[in-house]
Amino acid sequence: MEFRTIILGAGAAGMMCAAHAGPGALVLDHARAAGEKIRISGGGRCNFTNLHAAPENFLSGNPHFCKSALARYTQWDFLDLVGCHGIAWHEKTLGQLFCDDKATQITAMLRTEMERAGAALWLQTSLADLRRTETGFALEVEREGARHSLTCRNLVLATGGKSIPKMGATGLAYEIARQFGLPLTETRPALVPFTFSDSRFAPISGVATPARLSNDRASFDEALLFTHRGLSGPAVLQLSSYWREGEEIVVDLDPANALYDALREQRQSSGRRELRTELARHLPARLVEFLAPDLGLTGNLADQSDTALRALCDRLRGWRLTPSGTEGYRTAEVTLGGIDTNSLSSRTMEATSVPGLYAIGEAVDVTGWLGGYNFQWAWSSGHAAGRAIAAA
Repeated sequence: MEFRTIILGAGAAGMMCAAHAGPGALVLDHARAAGEKIRISGGGRCNFTNLHAAPENFLSGNPHFCKSALARYTQWDFLDLVGCHGIAWHEKTLGQLFCDDKATQITAMLRTEMERAGAALWLQTSLADLRRTETGFALEVEREGARHSLTCRNLVLATGGKSIPKMGATGLAYEIARQFGLPLTETRPALVPFTFSDSRFAPISGVATPARLSNDRASFDEALLFTHRGLSGPAVLQLSSYWREGEEIVVDLDPANALYDALREQRQSSGRRELRTELARHLPARLVEFLAPDLGLTGNLADQSDTALRALCDRLRGWRLTPSGTEGYRTAEVTLGGIDTNSLSSRTMEATSVPGLYAIGEAVDVTGWLGGYNFQWAWSSGHAAGRAIAAA
C-alpha cells in the first residue's frame, strides 16, 4: 500500500500535521483512540494554548529554533480554528485557555480537519519494521491481527516523548531518530513534582499557598502544593524543567514581600495574640503549625521586635530545600530534550540529512512551560511540517 505521507502518532502534533499535509496522508497509532493526551489534559477541558505564547516560554538547546514555526502559526491562528468549529472557551489564569465543555472537542475538531484534507487514520496499529528505500520509506505494521506492507515518500515522527507511559509513551521517535543517524539531546522528565525521601511534608499534604520557587536559572510565582511525596503545584512543575538532581531550590512564602509590614501593623492592634495565630492570617494554618518548631514561633506578637519580625520574614522568603528527585516520567507532563534541533530545518521540521523524514511536537528538543505552551508547539510544528509536505 502506497501513501504520500505516513505520520507516526495520532496526538496533537500528528493530527495537526495530517490536517495540512494534503491528500495521501496516513496517521498510525498503537492506541485505541486518537488524542489521548488531549483528552486528559486540563482536567478534561484541555488547556489548548496560551495567549502569551512566545519563544521565551520554551526550553531548547537552540532557543531560536522554535521561532519560525511559532511565528507562522500562532495561538491566534489556533483560536480562529477553534472558533470556526464553534468550540466555546475561556481564559482561566495567566493566559491559559480551556474548553468550556470537553477536551474531546479539540480531538473531534482535528479529526474533522484530517478528513477534510483526505487523511486516513489507523488506530491499534504497531510498527514492526522500518527502513529507507530509494524513494522514501518502507514500513511493516501489524493491525487487526494482520501484517501490512506500506511505503511512503514522507515519514513524520509525532509519537511524543517518554512522559506518562501508562498512556502508551515509549520513546519510539528517539529509536527511529537513532536508526537514521539523527542526534539526540539528553531526555528528562519535565513539568513534574519534586519528591523528598523522608516524606517530610506528609503531615501537611493537601495544603496549598501562593509562593515563588526559584533556583539559579529560573523563578516562578504560582501556587505551591504540599504532598505526601513532596512538592507539587504549578510553581513546582514550572521550576522542575530548570532543575537538576542534587540542586537546591528556594521557596519564598511571601512573594509579594508584604508580610513584614502586615505583621508590624497587626502588632499595634493585635499584639496580645499569639504570633502563630497572627501569622496564620497570611499563611495556611496547617503550614504555620508545621513550621512553628523550626521557626521558633512562640509568644505573643507584641513580644516580637522589628528585628525578630524581619528575621522571621527573611526565613519565610528564603526557605532552602534540596529535593531527592522527581516523580519521573510516570507523572511528568512532558519530556525535556529529544531529537536535536541542529539536525532539523526550523522552517519545515525536516531532517537535513534524511530527506523526507520529519520530526514534530514533543519528540523534538523543544519544551514549553506549563499552561498550554506545549500544545501550541504541537500545533505550530505540526502545521510547519504539514505545509512543507503539501508544498513539496
